[in-house]
Amino acid sequence: MQRLGIGIAWTALILTILFLLLPIIVVIPVSFTESSVFRFPPEGFSLQWYEKIRSVDGLLAAIGLSARIAALATLVSLLLGTLCAIALVRGKVPGAEAITTFMVSPLMLPGLVLGIAMLQAFREIGLRDAWWSLLIAHVVVTMPFVMRTVLGSLALFDFAMVDAARTLGCSYPVALWRVLVPNILPGFVSGALFAFIASFDNYPVSIFLVDVRTKTLPITLLNYLEISPDPTLAAVSTCLIGLTVLVLLLCDRLVGLRRMASI
Repeated sequence: MQRLGIGIAWTALILTILFLLLPIIVVIPVSFTESSVFRFPPEGFSLQWYEKIRSVDGLLAAIGLSARIAALATLVSLLLGTLCAIALVRGKVPGAEAITTFMVSPLMLPGLVLGIAMLQAFREIGLRDAWWSLLIAHVVVTMPFVMRTVLGSLALFDFAMVDAARTLGCSYPVALWRVLVPNILPGFVSGALFAFIASFDNYPVSIFLVDVRTKTLPITLLNYLEISPDPTLAAVSTCLIGLTVLVLLLCDRLVGLRRMASI
């Protein structure tokens, strides 16, 4: 009976993984098709859709904008989220649990509700610039990822080690750098990875804040899908899948996926 249970569990696991990965895997061969429409299995082999990426109006600019917004939002979220996590764990803040719940509330709200709220708030304070609106909104969306992962790392950290390092002659900043940072690095990297992906792929909030000249990649892809649906979208998606795999491999080399997964 035990072996039967283990077999059923493994079968369910494999079927679940296939169910989750199959739509992603199908996109890759479709991007190399010779056909001008989405078709699986693909017909022939061609790189024409990858070559067309450069000629799609506004696509490269949208990729650059999304990358810049995601990178800046991630950096700001890493700074603010880490400081907030340290304050909640180290500072013995009254109502820490309520504050923690409030800080992660953007993850609990539907994206459309958050986008409408952001749009109204920015209008009330007179902020009309789409670039700054996107950056601020993406920081709100990404900071909970960083704070939660860093909180998970700090929950297992003994701050007495920082005090011990100071008694051995280290200044407080040096003690934090040598003792605290290596211990929270997995949570730090995990939070940065989740934050970047959440910002780069964000659609429900960004749709309310873009304008004609400032469009992120998800908005541009949706517009292109409505105008000219062809395998160029599959080519872009394949590039994004490849970038995600490279980032995971880099994280594995720098930190280790097992340490990241244990947060």
